[in-house]
Amino acid sequence: MSGVELRHLRYFVAVAEELHFGRAAQRLAMAQPPLSTQIRRLEAELGTDLLRRTTRRVELTEAGRAYLHRARAVLDAVAAAEAEARRIGSGLQGSLVVGCVGSATYTLLPRFARTLRDRLPSVAVAFRGEMLVPDQVEALAEGRMDIGLLRPPPAEPWLDLCPLRRDPLVVLAPAGHPFTARRRVTVQDLRTAELVAHAGARGSSMHALVVGMCAEAGFDAPIAHEVVETSTMVTFVAAGLGVAVVPEPAAALALPGVVALPFLGPGDEPVSIELTAATRAADRSPLVDRALAVLRELAGGADRIG
Repeated sequence: MSGVELRHLRYFVAVAEELHFGRAAQRLAMAQPPLSTQIRRLEAELGTDLLRRTTRRVELTEAGRAYLHRARAVLDAVAAAEAEARRIGSGLQGSLVVGCVGSATYTLLPRFARTLRDRLPSVAVAFRGEMLVPDQVEALAEGRMDIGLLRPPPAEPWLDLCPLRRDPLVVLAPAGHPFTARRRVTVQDLRTAELVAHAGARGSSMHALVVGMCAEAGFDAPIAHEVVETSTMVTFVAAGLGVAVVPEPAAALALPGVVALPFLGPGDEPVSIELTAATRAADRSPLVDRALAVLRELAGGADRIG
């Protein structure tokens, strides 16, 4: 097994580039005799001379020229590996997968993506939009996703939860619908409406919230259509197939013929729902921490993040 170490390569490269032991020793911040000894040991280990020494000059042998080329490549590779490890260790390089509920997909993800691209250009980021909370929790548990943007926060002890903000609920109604003549819509007004809702069988938190509010008001939610994606829900409203109760950012998917109205829940009070960033508590990385810092910054700014 070779006894050559990285320090031997560094010593040799310095001497080969300076072609002078004194200058090489000064460059390496060491005394000349130990440097000469280490080069001799390297040559002995290799079984060939790398340098031709005279009283006047130092020259590379043919073997020395070939070894210099390889030694430089090894040292460059080691330096690149060290730099890469430092970048990854500090969260400046790597890959990140982010999932997001539908109502935050259309405004949050583009802005978040632009900010990450500007600040972390060496990070490969993949986004998964229109994900229901159960799907995000499953993806986080299986390691297929690093950050989930969801609502409301799931009660899973293995998750770290970072509250970002609360979004008020609004009612989306098609143009010309009786609701559009009002200043606001209450949960009691939904009693005679046709609702477009997220599919309850998929574990949608918004489905459960709307159904729960209607039950608290004393009636069954009049759901006419169930859809999987928020974009489909807005499309159904634009087509006049019903009204929908959604977090306010969903109104950013502004289709012609859709009107957003303030919504009041039971007790005629505004209702809001929390947007939370969820990560695995056991393996938080510097990269995830940097991404969460960006999310907190965007959520705390003057502009809403979607």
